[in-house]
Amino acid sequence: MSDILSAFAVLDPKGAIGAAELQLMVQAMLFMLIVAVPVFVLLFFFAWHYRAGNKKAKYLPEWEHAKIDELIWWAIPFEIVLILGALTWTSTHELDPPKPLEGEPALVVQVVALDWKWLFIYPEEGVATVNYLAIPVGRPVQFNITSDAPMNAFWIPQLGGMLYAMTGMTNTLHLVADEAGEYKGLSANYSGEGFAQMKFVAEAMPAEEFETWTIVTRSSSRYLSWQEYEHLAEPSVEERPTYYAGVENNLYNTIVMQFMESGTHAEAH
Repeated sequence: MSDILSAFAVLDPKGAIGAAELQLMVQAMLFMLIVAVPVFVLLFFFAWHYRAGNKKAKYLPEWEHAKIDELIWWAIPFEIVLILGALTWTSTHELDPPKPLEGEPALVVQVVALDWKWLFIYPEEGVATVNYLAIPVGRPVQFNITSDAPMNAFWIPQLGGMLYAMTGMTNTLHLVADEAGEYKGLSANYSGEGFAQMKFVAEAMPAEEFETWTIVTRSSSRYLSWQEYEHLAEPSVEERPTYYAGVENNLYNTIVMQFMESGTHAEAH
């Protein structure tokens, strides 16, 4: 039930990308209704008008060959397809996940999908979290997404589109939160026993609070070394968020490259 409610969260966007995607869905639905509504109206009209008890209904066996009528019911859908095609073309380029957003420099967050948890690394801030994502309001965020587990999908419904996480590669997604608040994040691709619990909290906060959060997180006693990461990567469900005050240098690249090379962690360095 919670996953269904999360899916409906796209109807209440809290970011520019989410709002643009909602507008696109509404536009596409309205254009398709131009065809769908008359079809259902005519369906019931024909069923009623040409019923067996209606002796006034005329039998016109050659009616389907009327050129003007055929022009109408072929031209309108054709024009709608052209409009939808134009919308698809423009929106595909405008909402392309790797396309940077306008505004101040983006906050870089490295995302690793694990069994069954989410690891977030802040390379510029030097901290990391598990199942908790903090971002500043109004500042674009660049998510570099990979996986150290079966293919997964990173999704914050109220902020924008979903993007797949795959081993040995990085996919880039740009999002922004326009309002402060807590938003649900989840996995949108089945990945095993703990899939249903693979959720996280994305909290958007003012820039000053984000800076304070970074400082407080650095005071944690945990350090995310490769050895700690190997323990973290073992299949398990994390019920509470975890915070790391420091991260081993180049850890994210090491996670990605371990599937690209035949070497070990040491060779990746």
